[in-house]
Amino acid sequence: MIDNFQGKTAVLTGAGSGFGRECARLGARWGMQLVLVDVQQDALDAAAAEAQAAGVPVLARRVDVSDAAQMQALADAVAERFGAPHFVFNNAGVATAGLLWEHGVQDWEWVLGVNLWGVIHGVRLFTPMMLAAARQDPAWRGHIVNTASMAGLLTPPNMGIYNVSKHAVVALTETLYQDLRLVTDQVSASVLCPYYVATGIG
Repeated sequence: MIDNFQGKTAVLTGAGSGFGRECARLGARWGMQLVLVDVQQDALDAAAAEAQAAGVPVLARRVDVSDAAQMQALADAVAERFGAPHFVFNNAGVATAGLLWEHGVQDWEWVLGVNLWGVIHGVRLFTPMMLAAARQDPAWRGHIVNTASMAGLLTPPNMGIYNVSKHAVVALTETLYQDLRLVTDQVSASVLCPYYVATGIG
């Protein structure tokens, strides 16, 4: 695990509000280099301004995390500006409610696109960068956190698509943790499963 955050790089999706915004504040307090990612430009601008006022380097990007090309461009920008990130927080999320059979294809594509594919893109793009950095420096440490939910462990009604997406994030992250253990002790992963918190997703 990372034991000194000063000068380390953190990539935070969903950084404009909720957990992402709070993690950005913590990162700024700890002197990290911050890559702030959100799809809402006004929220992103506010988060970036707050972090810059704290005196830390900031790279802010408006990105739809469900879009592979946009995420690739983000990863390229991070590599060019800061190199491999030490901390990746795949946190962006959306939700919809209702009975399962009443949802249309667009609902499924939207929620799974952000909640699951956003995490998939973050993992597939940043993990190789982190592993490469670890191979070059035995002292290098990195960690990936993926935001799931208690809905990734339970199955409450009227939350079917959200439940599916968050169960998938739990499975993805637990597998990622096991896969990383096969190849390194310098990069690890964990999953965040909060109960209801009054963030923008609510």
